[in-house]
Amino acid sequence: MSPTTAQLQHALLFSPRRLPRRESGGAPLQRLLSLRRPAGLAIRAAAGVETINGKKINGGGGLDQAALRPGGMFIEGWLVYRQTFAIRSYEIGPDKTATMESIMNLLQETALNHVSSSGLAGDGFGATREMSLRKLIWVVTRVHVQVEKYSSWGDVVEIDTWVDAAGKNGMKRDWIIRDYSTGVTIARATSTWVIMNRETRHLAKLPEPVREEVSPFYLRRAAIPGGGDAARIEKLDDRTAQNIRSGLAPRWGDMDANQHVNNVKYISWILESVPGPVLEAHRLASITLEYRRECRLSHALESLTSVAPPCGAAGAGGAAGGLSTVHLLRLQEDKAEIVRARAEWRRKT
Repeated sequence: MSPTTAQLQHALLFSPRRLPRRESGGAPLQRLLSLRRPAGLAIRAAAGVETINGKKINGGGGLDQAALRPGGMFIEGWLVYRQTFAIRSYEIGPDKTATMESIMNLLQETALNHVSSSGLAGDGFGATREMSLRKLIWVVTRVHVQVEKYSSWGDVVEIDTWVDAAGKNGMKRDWIIRDYSTGVTIARATSTWVIMNRETRHLAKLPEPVREEVSPFYLRRAAIPGGGDAARIEKLDDRTAQNIRSGLAPRWGDMDANQHVNNVKYISWILESVPGPVLEAHRLASITLEYRRECRLSHALESLTSVAPPCGAAGAGGAAGGLSTVHLLRLQEDKAEIVRARAEWRRKT
């Protein structure tokens, strides 16, 4: 039986952003109804009427109970992990589309669920069992994200992720984001990770037992042809920066389970020093972040930005009037670098 409008609305309201992968064929409404129920909600069917925690669902029966299963699955054997999300109202910005920060949060969520679903997860934040035994954690050193189209509130996206070796002691993780309804790729990302001792906060070599855990999942594939933006990012200072925003400070809610600032948080601090007219007239086409050192709860930060002049017919952001910006986050006290970044912007249409 085809789902009613009321059933669809209910599923969108009461389900988190994970969905199972897009299936070939079938009604679009039925695919959208394939949403996972929130943890702790008991859904039962009696005489064709579903209830949640004992209360009748508005709209009656007909929900596909088998479809209300956890999102995320492996494809291509165990090499690629796929997860689907609906863009929520709190993940969009002033232009009513998902923000770069929201996109990177979804990338991170998919990566962590990849580790958890693989059966490798230890007691750390994305760490494997062998890493947890050795008090090791993954830390990101570089991320590059390219966005062709930003999703709007209510849109559904499908994310694929996989890993590969990066040198002797690192790991590379890539992502592809597609529009769920069309299958068109709308964003790509790549990143590099190294291992750190969670107690000494020093970088460490990749132990052979850890390598044996993760190497069966390695896939020699690049989400971005050529590997993305690998060029050196220039260092800004008081002389070369056009805008400086001081007094930025991490809050308790900015810390992650590894007791340092979540790497996604840096994006909002970077944008604090971008001139308002740039933010209003342009949209991020790509961003590259180079992480130099950890940021802890006691640190105060400064955000520096330099904006290149608008380009001509084909700007740096891939469209007329595109802009290129360079950024630096540094400690306010001793000017030590935290993150360098470079971004390309395209004019909004």
